[in-house]
Amino acid sequence: MPARLFQALLLSAALCVSQAHALTVEVDAPDELEALLMQHLETARAARLEEPLDEAELARLRELSDATARELLATEGYFSPQVESSLTRADDDWRIRYAVSPGPRTRVRSVAIRFEGALAEADQPQLRARIERGFALQPEMPFRQADWTAAKAALLRPLLASRYPAARIASSEARVDPAAQAADLTLTVDSGPVFYYGQLVISGTERYPETVVRHLNPAKPGKPVRQQDLLDYQAALETSGYYAQAMVRIDPDPALAAAVPVQVEVVERPEKLFSVGVGYSTDTGARVLASWVHRDIFDRGLRLKLDAKVETARQNGGAELAWPRNAGGYENSVGVLRKEEDIEGQETNSTVLAAKRTRLRGQIESTLSLQYQTEELEVGDVVDARNQALTANYAWTKRTVGRVFYPRRGYALTLQGGGAYEGLLSDTSFVRLYGRHTQYFRAGERGRLILRGEFGSVLADTRDGIPTDFLFRAGGDNSVRGYAYQSLGRTLEGGVASVRYLATGSAEYNYFFDNKWGMAVFVDAGDAADSPAALSPVYGVGVGARYRSPVGPINLDVAYGEATEEFRLHFSLGVTF
Repeated sequence: MPARLFQALLLSAALCVSQAHALTVEVDAPDELEALLMQHLETARAARLEEPLDEAELARLRELSDATARELLATEGYFSPQVESSLTRADDDWRIRYAVSPGPRTRVRSVAIRFEGALAEADQPQLRARIERGFALQPEMPFRQADWTAAKAALLRPLLASRYPAARIASSEARVDPAAQAADLTLTVDSGPVFYYGQLVISGTERYPETVVRHLNPAKPGKPVRQQDLLDYQAALETSGYYAQAMVRIDPDPALAAAVPVQVEVVERPEKLFSVGVGYSTDTGARVLASWVHRDIFDRGLRLKLDAKVETARQNGGAELAWPRNAGGYENSVGVLRKEEDIEGQETNSTVLAAKRTRLRGQIESTLSLQYQTEELEVGDVVDARNQALTANYAWTKRTVGRVFYPRRGYALTLQGGGAYEGLLSDTSFVRLYGRHTQYFRAGERGRLILRGEFGSVLADTRDGIPTDFLFRAGGDNSVRGYAYQSLGRTLEGGVASVRYLATGSAEYNYFFDNKWGMAVFVDAGDAADSPAALSPVYGVGVGARYRSPVGPINLDVAYGEATEEFRLHFSLGVTF
């Protein structure tokens, strides 16, 4: 290569390099718009990447960014903005400054929603009115493109969740009047036809009878489709004990609306399973547990469960035979349980025979049981008794918190009632009543407030002859923290005995720093006594840590008992293999 040509090439390359400059971008706009523009402007993106730019490329990015700025402002409801950009050079660096005056924001002037399909013809004015009232964008509200998109999606939810799973937005228009800074919104909602349940289409059943799947089905043929039915059905399958996973769905094809098939796919659990676990609780100490389950006794889906649990303060073992849910929605079971306890000086050895009928409908679970129990009871050198009772019992529970470990809204309410009649395999006639309510409130973005209260009473002439399972004591992790487990009751020489009345309450605030770790502050109060007048609440206050572990929630609390003037640690952890 000739020397002069080589020198010319070097000079040309040097000039090209010298014409490349670093870039700094500044945006003068209201805070929320400044962040939006700095994130999406082409010039700002190039500045973040620290790319060297020549004049031609810089001019191209600047032109693109001017148009992008106006488009972004329009999505936020500013259709008449003033956007000015200035370019200056300092040494070898370029600086672009945007001065943005967004002007008045466009607001919604009118909203018109039209209905087509079965909903337009059906006698459901309340549903149509509810959809119109619930539309997220109403007159006088600011108009943003993101809000407009979200409002259209939300408009369909009550239809998709009910009998119109093929509902869609047939057309929509947002007509903007820049001069008046007003937007007129029109939508046409096509509900499609009403869908009705057809027959089940079941796949994945090999070990267990198909009737198990069919009897759990709340979606009866001919009934209008409802999304909550499908969710309840799927949850019932997964909690039945037979299936590790389940999926329930329909095909929202309008051609199938008259009798849409319900498609059920299940993954079965093993027929036999042995499991062991270990854990620790400050209430009852270290524990080891083992269980064995056979889920298809006599090839009829009967479940036989044998289990045993050994804790520092309590040991028990039992067997239960349970039938699959029948066509009426009931699950029946019979069982026997043997247990021994030594808690706060009250020693009990008891045997329980029970027959139960349980029904789960949506969020409500109810259980009717007949139970015969014998018990040997000792409290120090003061009490030495044998008690027996044949009781009829009813329990009703409603949970609106789902299956999350740390719910932030909803409640759990339990009500129980039962009793025995003297002379009918019972030493004493009595009626037992019990209620417990826990309410969860959302408190900010990361917090929750928990309020809990419980009350129990045993109506009888005497406590003598009543097994301790039907009486009450208070104190411990889930009762009054700051006091030992079941240490609040009738104090005798050598121990604390169970009594006929219970009242406890708690207020707790949790704050979660991230998805795993959180803290708690709380106040607990309560007592157990032999008459309502004798109830004298004691208080416990404290702080705690919360951890969402892979095996479940872990709570660690330190509480101060004002009656004992002592601090007490409350902790529980369990792992199953």
